[in-house]
Amino acid sequence: MSFTYKGLKAELTKHTVTDEELDKQIERVRAQNPRIAVIKDRPTEAGDEVVLDYAGFCDGEQFAGGTAENQTLVLGSGMFIPGFEEQLLDKVCEEPVTVEVTFPTEYHAPELAGKKAEFRCVIHEIRVKTQYELDDVFAQEIGGCYTFPEMREQLRKSMQEFSDERGEMDLQDRLLRQAAATLEYTVDPEELEKAVNEQLQNLEAQLAQKGLNLQMYCQFMNTTEEQLRKDAYPAAEAAMKNIAAVNKIAELEKIEPTKEDLAQAVAVIARNNGLTVEQLKDYYDEAFEKAVMRSVLTSKVMAFVREAADVTVVS
Repeated sequence: MSFTYKGLKAELTKHTVTDEELDKQIERVRAQNPRIAVIKDRPTEAGDEVVLDYAGFCDGEQFAGGTAENQTLVLGSGMFIPGFEEQLLDKVCEEPVTVEVTFPTEYHAPELAGKKAEFRCVIHEIRVKTQYELDDVFAQEIGGCYTFPEMREQLRKSMQEFSDERGEMDLQDRLLRQAAATLEYTVDPEELEKAVNEQLQNLEAQLAQKGLNLQMYCQFMNTTEEQLRKDAYPAAEAAMKNIAAVNKIAELEKIEPTKEDLAQAVAVIARNNGLTVEQLKDYYDEAFEKAVMRSVLTSKVMAFVREAADVTVVS
């Protein structure tokens, strides 16, 4: 079989965003953006969000980690140790409150476990969250539009653009896999092992961000680390073959990233991470540059294969 990457056939399914999908997204936006009112004419109640300062003392000494300023806390959420939140009920702003508690015997700080303590608190604000009406006020304060109908159409447009982009990315991925399937390629066992290790390391890093580890993940997924590693080989091999296909097409078609391509890619990475390009330079090492070049090259090759393909659009 000869390596084929031009004239590949594929279907592109165009999904049109429905009114039902739009309504669900609007409800998600409304739930994620509650209306916050600052209450000044009554004491605290269960369900209120308060902004407070506190300082913790044990045996008359202030202890590390027990002090905060402008901390937000929903009364009744159970986020603090038992007995703390209940003693902040029926309190008014700016009046000192002493909360007396006993730390659980299995508290994560052994020096405090089972001990009595007091927290000297001051509540600065009482906040109540309510839901917006689906009206022009909601559109202006949350949607950045003058009217609610305008907000709906803007949201529909962005959802449709996202759907179209996702469909296009899926198409280009399928076309690249088609091309890679025709490439004569022998997997290097050492490189494959390295790729599998990188996959598992990336998984461990993602789990660590959520306070989990690989062992906990395996228990949750009802599998083992050995099976996890075994299952990673096919995907790693496919990824390696895709990379080989990208390199071969780039070589045959003389495709390479330009300085402008790389600058644009770096600008996008910076923007997506809330950084300036200048701030991103602190992270710009050899590995980062290599990853950006690989990403840009892959995108250009996939765009070339897509342009040369015979695509049928299905609505």
